[in-house]
Amino acid sequence: MRSLATGFVYVRHDLSEDLLDDAYGRLADFFALPQDRKDRYTVDGANGQTGYTGLLVETAAVSDVPDWKEMLNWSAPVPVGHPLRRRFPHRYGEPTLPDADLPGTTEVLMEFHRVTLDLQRRVLRILAVGLGVDEGFFDTMLRDGAALTRALHYPSMDLAPGDEHVWAAEHGDINLITALPRATASGLQVKTDDGWIAATPPDGHVIVNTGIMLDHLTNGLIPPGIHRVVSDAPGDRHSVVQFCHPTPWTMLAPLPSCVTPENPLRYSTISASDRLEQVIWEINLVEAGRRLDD
Repeated sequence: MRSLATGFVYVRHDLSEDLLDDAYGRLADFFALPQDRKDRYTVDGANGQTGYTGLLVETAAVSDVPDWKEMLNWSAPVPVGHPLRRRFPHRYGEPTLPDADLPGTTEVLMEFHRVTLDLQRRVLRILAVGLGVDEGFFDTMLRDGAALTRALHYPSMDLAPGDEHVWAAEHGDINLITALPRATASGLQVKTDDGWIAATPPDGHVIVNTGIMLDHLTNGLIPPGIHRVVSDAPGDRHSVVQFCHPTPWTMLAPLPSCVTPENPLRYSTISASDRLEQVIWEINLVEAGRRLDD
């Protein structure tokens, strides 16, 4: 619990290095495709929650300047008749992955998604104990949850259309926790009381950072990890993160163990779906009415 004062922690992982190599290699090949080939994997109405999202779209809530990055998103589907799929079709559609250009990619990336989510589930069990609730408290939230895996390509800043852009401006993630197993270049920085600090995990460790929903559930006891990604050397950067979301119908209410006379109630109850929709609009991903015009 003490280690999460900044919302960031390094966790030794047991993910297969061969799987990471395969997944990252395929994703680098995808982002190297011609733009018209990548655009074929854009999903209309997905609001950046599945398929491909191009450059200069997502914009940090505190900024009016789009990030210099492109993304490929995927998650695990649920059966067609599942109530979550009927109520939240844009969160639970079939993955849109580039097998047409890179055969076999779906199998590799879905396995990456599965093992990373298992790691995050184990991290949340540790946090549950630290918060004074049952070890399995978060397990129910994650059953058929809406965890989202996102591959990011940050092109060289030499190619950016202006000096005002950065790879990813200052922000906090919306979810419970986020896992970052690997990045091909430095650039991730964490905001602390002493300023911005580079996040450089030891070999064999995954970066885990906390999100806005965990901040809500803990009544501010565990803050969201505020971070940015900035270029500090020539060249581009690839990374893959997984956002660990609860099911959209989860009601986010501060835990009784986190509400004390010293830490009085800060947040009212809101559904995870509604809180996510607020942030999706703030970061300019709502296709039907973006916060910022193109």
